[in-house]
Amino acid sequence: MVVTVFGLGFVGLTTAVGFAQTGIKVYGIDVNQARVETIKAGKLPFFEPGLDEALVHNLNRNFYPTNDVESAVRESDCIYYCVGTPYGEKGQADLTYLYEAVQSSLAYIDDGKFRVLVTKSTIPPSTTEDKIIPFVEKMGFCVGKQIGVANNPEFLREGCCWDDFMNADRIVAGVSDRQSEKMLRTLYSKFDIPFYAVSLNTGEFIKYLSNALLATLISYANEMSVIADTIGDIDVANAFRILHMDKRWGSCVMKTYAYPGCGYGGYCLPKDTNALLSLSRNKGYDAGILKNVIETNEKMPEFIVRKITKNIDKENKIGILGLSFKPGSDDVRDTPAAKVIRKLMKEGYSNIIAYDPIAVEEFQKHYEFDIAYSYQIMQALEKADILVILTAWEEFRKVPELTEKEIVDCRFML
Repeated sequence: MVVTVFGLGFVGLTTAVGFAQTGIKVYGIDVNQARVETIKAGKLPFFEPGLDEALVHNLNRNFYPTNDVESAVRESDCIYYCVGTPYGEKGQADLTYLYEAVQSSLAYIDDGKFRVLVTKSTIPPSTTEDKIIPFVEKMGFCVGKQIGVANNPEFLREGCCWDDFMNADRIVAGVSDRQSEKMLRTLYSKFDIPFYAVSLNTGEFIKYLSNALLATLISYANEMSVIADTIGDIDVANAFRILHMDKRWGSCVMKTYAYPGCGYGGYCLPKDTNALLSLSRNKGYDAGILKNVIETNEKMPEFIVRKITKNIDKENKIGILGLSFKPGSDDVRDTPAAKVIRKLMKEGYSNIIAYDPIAVEEFQKHYEFDIAYSYQIMQALEKADILVILTAWEEFRKVPELTEKEIVDCRFML
C-alpha cells in the first residue's frame, strides 16, 4: 500500500513518518516549498521530540517529500489531507485549503483504481457528508464506487506527537463504504491499537467531543482560580492538588487540564471550540456552556494583566517567562503570552523583556511587538523588575532560587 500526505505540519509530517516507520511507502506534499526543502534535508521545521530521529531514519527509505503531485497521487492507494482548517471571524471552519488539496489530487485520478481520500484535518461534524462528498461528486466521481471518502481524526498533543501517533490509545475512522474501511484497517494493521470504524459524522464528532471537554476543563479551572482570587485567602495551587486526588478520576492525568493557568491556546482548542459553537448555532441551538468556555478563555488575559499590574508602575520592566502556548513545544499560535503582552502594551506597560527556552524566534516571526527578548533566563531575571510566568516550563520552578524579585505565577507552579 502507498500513501500520499498533503500538508507537512505537526499532524501531517507525524502521520507521514509514522506510516513510513511501519514499512509503508509514503509521499509528502506541502505548498510551502521552504518547508519541503527543510524536510528533504532531514530537519524538522518545528520542535517535536522523537520525530526528528524518525524522519532521518525514514527519509528516502519509506518517506519521500516531493513536489510531484501527479506521480504521488497516481501511485497511492490512500490520500491523506492534513492541511490547515482555521476558523473565521464567526468561528466557522475555513475549508479553503482542504478543498484545494482535494481538487489538486482529484485532477490525477483517472485510471479506475479505487482510492480512499482521508481527511485528517479537524473538520466540524457533518462536513464530510454535507460538503466534501458533494465537492468530490461535483468533479465527476461516484463516491463509494469509484472513490472512497473518509475521515480519520487525530488526537496528537504537540510536544508528544510522535509517541501519540505510534502508541495511540485508539484509532477512529469515519467511513461510509466497506472498501474504504477495509483499506484503512489494512493501513493500520501493523499498529497494535484498537480500531473503531464509525459513521462519517461520528468520526468528526469524536474529535470535537474530546477537544471541547479539554477546553471546558481548562476554562473551568481558570474560572475557579478567579473566583478563589476574588474571595481571597485561598491557596489555589494546593486546592487543585487536593482536587487531583479524587479517586473517581482513576488513573487519568486530570491535572494536565483541570488546573488553572492563562487559558488554552495553540491551534486546536481555540479553532475547534469556535467551530463547534458556530455549527451548533447554525443548527438552531445556542450552546451555553461552550459559549461560556470560549468567553472565559477570552477574558483570561484581562484578568492576568490586572494581576500583573496591581502593584507596579508603568515604568517598571516586566519580565515575561514563557512564550509558547504550552511547555515542550515551540508553537506560539494563539498563545496566551501574546494576548497578555498585547493588552499590557495597550494599557501603557511597554517596558517588557521576554524569555522562552525554545520559542523566542518563533514568537518573533508571528508577532511584531516592540519589546526586548532574551535567550538566557538569567539575563531576563537581572533586567526585569517583576517576573511573570506565562508558560509552565519546568525550569521556571527554580526561579525563586535565582532571584528575590516579585514573581507573578500565572501557572500556579511554584
